[in-house]
Amino acid sequence: MESAMWSEKYRPATLTEMINQLNVVGRLKRFAATKTMPHCLFAGPPGSGKTTAALCLAHDLFGERFMDAFMELNASDARGIDVIRTTVKEFARIATISEVPFKILVLDEADNMTADAQHALRRTMERYTDTCRFILSCNYSGKIIEPIQSRCAIFRFVPLGEEEVISYLKRIADKEHVRFEQSGLRALTGASEGDLRRAINTLQAASSLGKPIDEKLVYEVVGKVKPGEVQEVLEIAAKGDFIKARERLRSMLVQQGLSGKDILKQIHSEVLRMPIPEKSKIELVDSIGEIDYRLIQGADEEVQLSSLLARLALAGSHKRSS
Repeated sequence: MESAMWSEKYRPATLTEMINQLNVVGRLKRFAATKTMPHCLFAGPPGSGKTTAALCLAHDLFGERFMDAFMELNASDARGIDVIRTTVKEFARIATISEVPFKILVLDEADNMTADAQHALRRTMERYTDTCRFILSCNYSGKIIEPIQSRCAIFRFVPLGEEEVISYLKRIADKEHVRFEQSGLRALTGASEGDLRRAINTLQAASSLGKPIDEKLVYEVVGKVKPGEVQEVLEIAAKGDFIKARERLRSMLVQQGLSGKDILKQIHSEVLRMPIPEKSKIELVDSIGEIDYRLIQGADEEVQLSSLLARLALAGSHKRSS
């Protein structure tokens, strides 16, 4: 068990063990109690518990041998119409021998399915309702065609709060005898952006170094820039010292090997908190959006981020001269 992934090792096995998404869990518990359920659409960000909720529901419905009546497919890998016509259809059409009259098929990342595959899935859902119930898991419910949405009960999963994630990480760290500082757990939470699975995986990766987990160690492991460093660079640029700000930026990109996209995302967060006029914030955010698009198109990270610092330095110079 020492080599097990902690995200799987500490995954809840039943709905009762889930400590978050209480509104969703309450509705699913009623399905388990009555041994009946409609087709479901689980929508929400990664790591918010969608797949775990489906597994827990299946366990509570079917008992210890729930895998006999349960199948999970990643729709981003099996996204074509042929998979719907073969694998999905074969599983759905065969009746279960358990006391529950249907099986459960989970299609993870269903919003990555092609339109043709979704239309084929709709027909399969209609035809085999008596023997199979579908749970579609997705990040964006708007990418699921309306005929499927109208046939499903929709469950909205929200990102986990900071204290929820910290509490979960602290419990795992205690069980695994991992030394940590509170700043490290908060850094894990911030870096994971509400994705509990990512936070747990990062905790395990950081623990393998054998050091107490603090903020510095976390950002080294995830390969992201610390918010404080970005704030310093912006403050230097805002004072009109473009050359010094650019040197600090270059150090992040070249010496630390950080991603320009990650730095830009952090800049976006920091700009909104800067003590500058509202008009300046609007202009900078507009520039950030433009640079983000250019980076996606393959533009040079250093050149694009330097241009953003130049605009900030120019705005700072104009402010002092006025």
